[in-house]
Amino acid sequence: MDYRNHQPETGCADNMGVLPCCAPLANPYVPFQQENAATYQAPMGLVRGTLYPGLDLPFMGMVNQNEQSHTPMHQLQALNFAISELGLYLDTHPTDQEAIDLFNQYVEQYSHAMQQYEQNYGPLNQMSSALSGTYEWTKGPWPWDYDANKEG
Repeated sequence: MDYRNHQPETGCADNMGVLPCCAPLANPYVPFQQENAATYQAPMGLVRGTLYPGLDLPFMGMVNQNEQSHTPMHQLQALNFAISELGLYLDTHPTDQEAIDLFNQYVEQYSHAMQQYEQNYGPLNQMSSALSGTYEWTKGPWPWDYDANKEG
């Protein structure tokens, strides 16, 4: 069926890209996040799009089980995702000590992983470059200059 020009049985046209005045109301449902809820490890959270299994609602039943390769860059991405996700959770649950502790652990791991990465490969951003007292940002190699298979 071609849904571009679909008109429900009510005769209410919905092909203009705006909410028609005859549109029915919807009742969205978003599950509440529970304090002290179980979490995925950071790499799985990145792949699934959430740290919280209770909020993991796969689109159209398709579950992403693929893991990222275990490179330093993917480790940084996973840790950064976990920090952001926990930060959003803590905005609404600021007294959840378990989440605060996990947040702090991930921040510490990220800081250490970023130092290691920059020691081996160079600065990840302009601010990191400036911390050395010089401006090294424009010096290579750039991230795309690395062979993906050789990245540690």
